[in-house]
Amino acid sequence: MADYHDDLRLAHVLADAADAATMDRFRALDLKVETKPDMTPVSEADRAAEELIRGQLQRARPRDAILGEEYGVEGTGPRRWVIDPIDGTKNYVRGVPVWATLISLMEAGEGGFQPVVGVVSAPALGRRWWAAKGLGAYTGRSLSSATRLHVSKVAELSDASFAYSSLTGWEEQGRLDGFLDLTRACWRTRGYGDFWPYMMVAEGSVDICAEPELSLWDMAATAIVVQEAGGVFTGLDGKPGPHSGNAAASNGLLHEELLGYLNQRY
Repeated sequence: MADYHDDLRLAHVLADAADAATMDRFRALDLKVETKPDMTPVSEADRAAEELIRGQLQRARPRDAILGEEYGVEGTGPRRWVIDPIDGTKNYVRGVPVWATLISLMEAGEGGFQPVVGVVSAPALGRRWWAAKGLGAYTGRSLSSATRLHVSKVAELSDASFAYSSLTGWEEQGRLDGFLDLTRACWRTRGYGDFWPYMMVAEGSVDICAEPELSLWDMAATAIVVQEAGGVFTGLDGKPGPHSGNAAASNGLLHEELLGYLNQRY
């Protein structure tokens, strides 16, 4: 099995640099925010963090390709770093602390590129999560100060906590009825949003989560963390990994029921 320790250490170095840059501008009164063609916001901090990460990767891993939300694809080859400089930009620009930098390394394999390293760093929350293929998933302040993550053992939907982002995407896709039925079947529901529900699935504080529309950079890092914590990460179509344009994550015991509700009457 490949050894991803060096890549994981590098991902932490990248996350440290990004955290410093994003926290420096978080809640800044003069933060510049623009609207992208898809009508989503982008701040100067998004662009600065991605530029910073790209620059360090080009020095440390010049042969690897890079895919980022703000500046697209650069390079080719069997290894590709996937970056979301600020996942949760709408929170970031409003001063809400629920946002994170997502950094993942993907390698070419059967069925296309698959994540093998992932770091999710949420400095405004004081939290970081990470994983590498075959090495497990962890949370903590650093590689040397960490707690291993394990998904929950909740096996009944009536005992399950379900996390999501919003209602509008489900309605636009014609999946709202199934979504609402799922919320009624669960013990508890909360709209935490963005990266956070997947990390809570990985650490066992939430049992299932899903989002109807996502990009690869939203999912690559979270997918490997959930999987290495013993959970399941698929698209709503049931295909494993972060390639379906949407996501469903669970402790594994509830995954078929999760997909069943979200695909009913669809």
